[in-house]
Amino acid sequence: MPDSNHVHPDVLSLRKMLLLKKQELSALLEITQAINQDTTEDTLYKIFQFTLLGQLNIRRMVLYVKDEGQWQCMVSFGHQLADFRKIELPDEIIDTCLSGPYPVASLPLGPEWQKLETIIPVGHQDTVSAYVMIGSVQEDYANDEANKFLETLSNILIGAIENRRLNRQRISAAAMRKEIEIAQEVQNLLFPSKLPNDEQVAVHASYVPHTAIGGDYYDVVSIDKERFLFCVADVSGKGVPASLLMSNFQAGLRTLLRQNVELATIVHELNHLLFRNSGGEKFITVFFGIYNRTTRHLQYVNAGHNDPILIPDSGPIQYLKEGTVMLGIMEKLPMLTVGETQMPPHSLLLSYTDGLTEVFNEAGAEYGEEGLIRLMTRNRYLPLTALHKEMLREIEEFSVTKNQFADDITILSCRFK
Repeated sequence: MPDSNHVHPDVLSLRKMLLLKKQELSALLEITQAINQDTTEDTLYKIFQFTLLGQLNIRRMVLYVKDEGQWQCMVSFGHQLADFRKIELPDEIIDTCLSGPYPVASLPLGPEWQKLETIIPVGHQDTVSAYVMIGSVQEDYANDEANKFLETLSNILIGAIENRRLNRQRISAAAMRKEIEIAQEVQNLLFPSKLPNDEQVAVHASYVPHTAIGGDYYDVVSIDKERFLFCVADVSGKGVPASLLMSNFQAGLRTLLRQNVELATIVHELNHLLFRNSGGEKFITVFFGIYNRTTRHLQYVNAGHNDPILIPDSGPIQYLKEGTVMLGIMEKLPMLTVGETQMPPHSLLLSYTDGLTEVFNEAGAEYGEEGLIRLMTRNRYLPLTALHKEMLREIEEFSVTKNQFADDITILSCRFK
C-alpha cells in the first residue's frame, strides 16, 4: 500500500498546476461576470484588483491605462508600495516595454519602482494600451504562462472598459446631434420667412453660419401699415446656448412690439431680460431700426453693434452710431440715445455682423470696413440679392481660408426707393 506522505513529484506538480488553472478560471469568471453585469469602470478596476489578490495571490500590482492619449494610473495596491496614482509613467517604460513581460530591474527606474518585479504590456502589436506591473508574486505563479494569462485577463478588462467608453461617446454624440438638430430648427424658426419688397422699400438678408448653430440673428417685423422694425444681432458664444438665448431675445422682442411700446422701452426691457437669463455672462450686440414708409423717418438704437452704413444717392456716407452699450452685461443700461434720421430717396442701408469684415488675407491684412465701403460704392445700384452675392464672393476671394470663415456672417440690406 503506497505511503500517502510520499507522493510522486510529478503528481505534486500536476496538483499545483491544476490548482493554478482553477484559480485562473475563477479569476476569469469573476472578471467576465463583472463585465456582463454592466459594472461601472471604477468597480471593474476594484474587482480586477481583488481578483488578482484573492485568486492569484499577487501581493503588489500597478495598472496604467492610456486614456485619450494620456497615461493614468488606475490601480495601485500592495504592502510598502508608493501611491502610483501620483507618479507619472516614466518614458523608459513607454519607449522600451512594447511587448512581452519585462523585468523592472533591467530599467533605470527610481527606488519606488523596485518593489515591483515584472512589467506586462497590454495591447496589440506595437500599440500598448495598458501596463500591468506586478510584484511579490508567489513562486508557483512566476513564469511565462502566468504572465500570458495576466496579459489576457488585463486585455479583457481594458477591452471592456474601452467598449464602455466608446458606447458612452456614441450616446453622448447622438444626444449632441439631436440637440443640434433641435437648435437648428429653433434658429430657422427665428428668421423671418418673408421680407418687405414693395414700392417704398426692399429688404434682403443673407446668413452664413460658421458652425452648425450660429450666434447671429436678424429679424424684420411689421408694426402697422406704415412702420416695420428690422434688427441684426450677434450673441456672444455659439451653439445651443447661443441659440436658446436668441430665441428668448426674439420672443421678448415680439411681445414688446405687440404692446406698441417705444423703441427705448424695447431696448431697456430686452436688456433686463437678457441679464436675468444669463446673469451678465452672455451679451448681445444689436442694431434696431424702426422705419416709417410714409414719413421716410428712421428711429434706431445701436447697442454696441457694428455701425450700419447708409449710402445716400448723393452726398457723404453716414454711420448709424447712436444708442447704448451691448445688451445683457449689466442690469440697467448706463445711457441710451435713440437716433433719428431721414432716408433720402434711392439710399442704401447695410446692417451686418463683424464676420463680414473681420476676414484676413495671406499677409494678415483685414478686409475691414474700408473694403466693404469700396465694394458698396462700386455696386450700390445692384439688386440686393446680387449685391450680397458679390460681398460674399469678394471676402471669400480675399480670405486666406477662402469659404471657411472664422465667424458667422449676417447681412441685412434695405433699399429705400
